[in-house]
Amino acid sequence: MDLNLVWFALLGVLLAGYAILDGFDLGVGILHPIARTDAERRVMLNAIGPIWDGNEVWLVTFGGAMFAAFPEAYATVFSGFYLAFMAVLFALIFRAVSIEFRGKLDHPAWRTAWDYGFFGSSLLASFLFGVAVGASMDGIPLDARGVFVGSLVDQLGVYPLLVGLMTVALFVMHGAIYLYLKTEGELQQRIHEWMWHGFGFFLISYLLVTIFTLAAIPRATRTFVEHPWAWSVVVLNVLAIANIPRAIYLHRPGYAFLSSSAAIAALVGLFGIALFPNLVTSQPFVENSLTIYNAASSSKTLGIMALIATCGMPFVLAYTAIVYWAFRGKVQLEKHGY
Repeated sequence: MDLNLVWFALLGVLLAGYAILDGFDLGVGILHPIARTDAERRVMLNAIGPIWDGNEVWLVTFGGAMFAAFPEAYATVFSGFYLAFMAVLFALIFRAVSIEFRGKLDHPAWRTAWDYGFFGSSLLASFLFGVAVGASMDGIPLDARGVFVGSLVDQLGVYPLLVGLMTVALFVMHGAIYLYLKTEGELQQRIHEWMWHGFGFFLISYLLVTIFTLAAIPRATRTFVEHPWAWSVVVLNVLAIANIPRAIYLHRPGYAFLSSSAAIAALVGLFGIALFPNLVTSQPFVENSLTIYNAASSSKTLGIMALIATCGMPFVLAYTAIVYWAFRGKVQLEKHGY
């Protein structure tokens, strides 16, 4: 068994899990300003209140798995993208503080300030996650030891910024569909409009990113030539995206949410396929790239980690399923909620 390949796939699963689960509550944060009253804002916060912090565990697990399985790639990414990751960390911390502090004082100015903090930090985190993915695809300058030797400007090309924009649009759509499932009345009807706006915004940005990828990053299609089975992921992605407006039109939000989740998983899969076998692509000297083989831990380490993951993942998945089942249904405001 190729344990390097197994851990590359597991990283993809963790990243997809994070994008699906934290993606919708980041989208809720971006959509927060559409609420017109304090009660509507509280409904939106309580829609994600019991689960948002658990969703972020997937990101922590992804970072830990990358550190243990591919330490050289971890070191290069977290040093090369230091400013970006510090900005993401600040956004995630400030977002958590905004959620928890908003309801501590019943004063309009206090709550408005934290509302803007919740919106801004959700928007910033979503955008920077997309920029990081785009920069990974576009490539960054590495020396022969795999150390980042560029500057912030090298990470902020047109393509990374475009992927960042697409990520924001994707999370807005995903968050709107989730909110439609959890709300009622006038707020739900307004969110129904935003599902269409979010889908239109995402579709335009998705097409632009796809065209730019095919035109400017030809190596992204190399794996599809070598492994024709990879085209099945493309088909899944297209079908999932096409089914979202159909499900919205038929007023089947649960079906739309599953389609949106499948589209996110497929996009993460396409990202991994296009990047493979690289973890960090070097540009312009491709030979300096960090791959799943030259940046990996020892085979023994990967084997022990695989055993631990096999034993632990079922518990994580079971806990996640139980939490979502326990807090299913429409949001009902209570005095001591967010």
